[in-house]
Order: sequence, then structure tokens, then C-alpha cells
Amino acid sequence: MKRKGIEELDDQNRPIDRLPFDLLAHIFAMLTCFKDLAQTSAVCRKWRQGVKESLARREKLSFSGWKVDDDSTTRLVLHAYSLKELDISRSRWGCQITDRGLYQLSTAKCVSNLSSLSLWGTTGITDTGVVQLISRANSVQHLNIGGTFITDTSLFAIAGSCPHLKSIVLWGCRHVTENGLLALVNKCRKLESINAWGMRVTVDCFVGLLTISPALQIEPKGMLPNIAVF
Repeated sequence: MKRKGIEELDDQNRPIDRLPFDLLAHIFAMLTCFKDLAQTSAVCRKWRQGVKESLARREKLSFSGWKVDDDSTTRLVLHAYSLKELDISRSRWGCQITDRGLYQLSTAKCVSNLSSLSLWGTTGITDTGVVQLISRANSVQHLNIGGTFITDTSLFAIAGSCPHLKSIVLWGCRHVTENGLLALVNKCRKLESINAWGMRVTVDCFVGLLTISPALQIEPKGMLPNIAVF
């Protein structure tokens, strides 16, 4: 007991531990490596609380390039109350997130305030998880769901839940059909651009979308012939 008291006293005498809690949290907010955050959180109770507070202040969080799973991703996002932009794209060694993870993320307080969400390349997800998450992400303006195996079911959910959507990336979403795209453009009246590279839809489908929304940008540019819409 005496030894423990001495160790606690030594901890209190370290210069960094005399910093105000708000400043400590501000310093931890500068850490971009999740491994560093985990190690920092394990130092002591004060530092653990500082890490939680730093997460609560973050407006942007990216897991792109980090090898994280459903549980580790959720643990961080649940503490990020002020989050506006969330990127859980999969790169070469990236996120191993599944529908279970999307379901867990949907319970986070920040989800309803997200303006940007990227699920690019997360091949472990299906319509089930996407619908669950999107049903709560009502403020999303920019959505990247390219490189996944979603179908029209996800697009119907997006059309019904994301009235502020301005841009969507559907790169390589080959299971999406004309029906899903039409529902999206009809309901998301603020939609400005769609990245449709690699999709299995016809030029006539895009002509139909431009008829509904003449100002809509179909990306990548040059993918369609010059089309006059009256």
C-alpha cells in the first residue's frame, strides 16, 4: 500500500501530469496513430480520460490504411461525439469491418451528425449493414460506397434517409441497377454528382437521370457522349 502511494506521488510530480486536463486532451488529439492512442490510454487513469476527451473533440476520423476490426472501430467512434467526417475505407491492410460493425456504429451518437462517410472497398459489408447505418445518418452530404457489393436495396435506403446528399461514389458497384439510381436521383434533390465508373448500367439510364436532374454531374467526365437534355 505504501509503495503504491509513492508511485502515485511520483506520477503527480511528472511535468506532463501538472498540465491542465483540457490541454492534455488537446495534445492527445494530435495523435493520428491508433496504436499510439491505445498505448497512451493505458498509461494511467488521467491519460485514459484525456484520450476519451480528445476523441470527443474530433470532427474527423479516418481508419483508412489501419488494420482495425468491428470492435476496435466501434470503441473509438462511440467516444467521438463531435464527429462530422468518418472514413473507414479499406486499403491494402485496412479495415476489416463487417455488417456487425456497421450495426454497432449505427448506435453512436455522432452518426446522425455525419456530413461525410466513406465505406470505400469494405467488401465485408452487405445491404443489411449499410441500411442499418444509413437509416441513422440523415445529415450525410458526401457518401463513398464504391468498391462494395451493395445492391439497389442500399440505394433505396440512401434515397429515403439522406435528403441532404450532394455527392455519392458508386465506383464498381456492379449489382446496382437503373431502378436504384432512379430512386436516388428522384428523392435526393440536392444531389450534384455521381461517380458511376465500372457500373453495369446503360447510357440510356444516365440519359434518364439527366432528364430528372439536368445539372447532375456523371463522373468520371468523358464517360458519356455529349448529351443534350431538354
